Amino acid sequence: MLKFIMSAKIQNLTITDKKLYYTGSIQIDQQLLDKAGILVGEKVQVLNLYSGERFETYAIAAKPGSGVAGLRGPAARLGEVGDKITVISYGIMDEAVAQKFKPKIINVKNGNKL
Repeated sequence: MLKFIMSAKIQNLTITDKKLYYTGSIQIDQQLLDKAGILVGEKVQVLNLYSGERFETYAIAAKPGSGVAGLRGPAARLGEVGDKITVISYGIMDEAVAQKFKPKIINVKNGNKL
């Protein structure tokens, strides 16, 4: 049996900006994506700690070291600048692999820095 398992999580991100008229997604500092192992274009789930919103979109890269965590397109309606969010990616694994798998969990600091 295959299982959907959390493969990576970036927590304590702060939304830095929003652009409604943009191809929909979430733009995240490339350093954070790399550290978590989340690929550009990968499907992610975004959890807004302030509003309780949960939505799925895909990741796009922002300049490395920029600290950007920006909502783009329709996702821009699901959070406000300053809101704390968590971004989670998942993998599909065989149950035996899933039982031993350890996800990458990244806790960011102020300014969305490592």
